[in-house]
Amino acid sequence: MDHDHNFKNLILDYPQQALELFAADEATFIDNDARIVPIRQEQLKERLGERFRELDVPLLVQWPDGRHEALLFVVEEESQAGRFNIHRLAHYSLDLAELFETQRVVPVVIFLRGKGAPRELVLGGDRHTYLTFDYFACELASLPAEAYRDSDNLVARLNLPNMAYQPEDKLTIFGQALRGLLDLEPDAERQAKYLDFIDIYSELDDNELRAFEQRYAEEVAAMTAFAERYTRQGFRQGFQQGLEQGMQQGAAAILIHQLRVKFGALTERQRERIETADIDTLLTWAERILTASSADEMFD
Repeated sequence: MDHDHNFKNLILDYPQQALELFAADEATFIDNDARIVPIRQEQLKERLGERFRELDVPLLVQWPDGRHEALLFVVEEESQAGRFNIHRLAHYSLDLAELFETQRVVPVVIFLRGKGAPRELVLGGDRHTYLTFDYFACELASLPAEAYRDSDNLVARLNLPNMAYQPEDKLTIFGQALRGLLDLEPDAERQAKYLDFIDIYSELDDNELRAFEQRYAEEVAAMTAFAERYTRQGFRQGFQQGLEQGMQQGAAAILIHQLRVKFGALTERQRERIETADIDTLLTWAERILTASSADEMFD
């Protein structure tokens, strides 16, 4: 799973809400008048053969009226705390400070899993310290999901499955994340994009999905209605693109996902039929799912 890619998309799609969650203390003064723009990840090199340093998302926050000096956030997602390299982050932050001629740089690291990453880099001798570097750390697994379950911050709601909660609350957390997406994001394409995000990090098995459907009928109905609406808007175009690009596997995966959303878990036979069908058959089934009352009816 490419967690870096998932979080980079999330931060670029919702930069202000991302900073409000991942760098809460420093984001206090970011209001609706501020302009947040991603910047090009190009640093100066002393020699052309040097390795290019790149992290996930540098964001520049600017206030057009000049009330505050521009603030540069350096945001890095790290799936496992044990893999984090503080020297690399320090190098990169100094590179950007030099490139943009600013000392207002906020390094931010989002830890998806685990603890124990070094929090400070100190360089010095026996008598003096000459360089101290630290960063803002957001350990998602340590954030209490209960504190964010009704938040109007969409990034927080989408990340509920990555936060701390009791095992018996797993379905509730999934439902609150889903409800946040449906309530806070009006765009159908963004809804489809981040429905996958919730699904990936919730990791519901088939039994949990069936239990969710029984206990949260309202959310399932909303999700089904969304799936049908999105299907009408985009399925034919998506499948046609898949045909042009030879992406039969991608088209099959989309159909399997939509069937799970509408009808629940698939049998092994149903999954096998979809995965081995040609693109024309997949397109036909994708149209039938709009009116079918069961998976079997779609196949028939």
